[in-house]
Amino acid sequence: MTLGWSPRPLPPPLAMSPAGETPTSTSTATSTTTMTNESTPSPIPVHGPPNTTPAAQRPHPKPGYPTCKLRFECRDLTHEGADIFLSTNKVAEDFLAAVRTVLSILYKPSQSNSHIPGTRSVTLILEAMEGVAYTTGSELDDDHKEIHFSLDYILDIPTEPPSRRKDEIQGVLVHEMVHCWQWNGHGTAPGGLIEGIADFVRLKAGLSPPHWKKEKKDNWDGGYQHTGYFLDWIECNYGKGSVRRVNEALMNKRYDEEAFWMGLFGKQVKELWDEYCKTMPQDVALDNKKDQKEPEDGVMVEKDGQKTKDQLEKVLE
Repeated sequence: MTLGWSPRPLPPPLAMSPAGETPTSTSTATSTTTMTNESTPSPIPVHGPPNTTPAAQRPHPKPGYPTCKLRFECRDLTHEGADIFLSTNKVAEDFLAAVRTVLSILYKPSQSNSHIPGTRSVTLILEAMEGVAYTTGSELDDDHKEIHFSLDYILDIPTEPPSRRKDEIQGVLVHEMVHCWQWNGHGTAPGGLIEGIADFVRLKAGLSPPHWKKEKKDNWDGGYQHTGYFLDWIECNYGKGSVRRVNEALMNKRYDEEAFWMGLFGKQVKELWDEYCKTMPQDVALDNKKDQKEPEDGVMVEKDGQKTKDQLEKVLE
């Protein structure tokens, strides 16, 4: 039996060039070049035009103020003062506002903020005690601050006008917050100046209570609003930022009264005080304390087992 078989067809013949002619490869070369350009990326990266803007003119991140952890503790929730505090204030919001108020008045932010104390945390503690409030370092270290606020005092804050309680609570909080962030000449600055700066900040924050008033006294460093108003006069007459300069001058040097004030304002502090007193009415009595109806912020009454204000202020040393 014979099987049928057919040969496979041959491929078409290649085109031959006429004799004497050299085959051209122009079309093939062009096609090959085109394929190479499309399929293989260039080894040389393509960059945009160079930035010719000078470095000094380029935008930089705006410096901000430092932050710290804020804590809250109430040691007697059954106290009527605790109920008043919690119903009057938004604790987290008002606490943070106090920090921002203090830093914005006492400092200008920088990229490093090395001119601002490195406070790491502030704990607000409400407790039943005499006096108003005080600030101290925590048991951990002095970079962790505690503000102790009297529930008894909060309970006794007048209710009229309606905003009185909230403003007084925030005013005391701002005053004490200053002690968490201010400089003190390595513990050598007068206590009256330290307290005066705190009440100056409270005054600039618009939180001065109704009983505050300007007074003529024998000494400029009587403290609290007495010195606070004096510092406010310096701020108004010797340039905005004067009190900021006073605070920052206490950062690295021990306090020397003559050199301190002469270096800042070219005058002795007693000269400045005399100028300030001349701006007040003549009928303002010296050392007139009879109209003082409410205790000074931060005043503590000594009792058994409790530190006095002077002892507690060692946190600033």
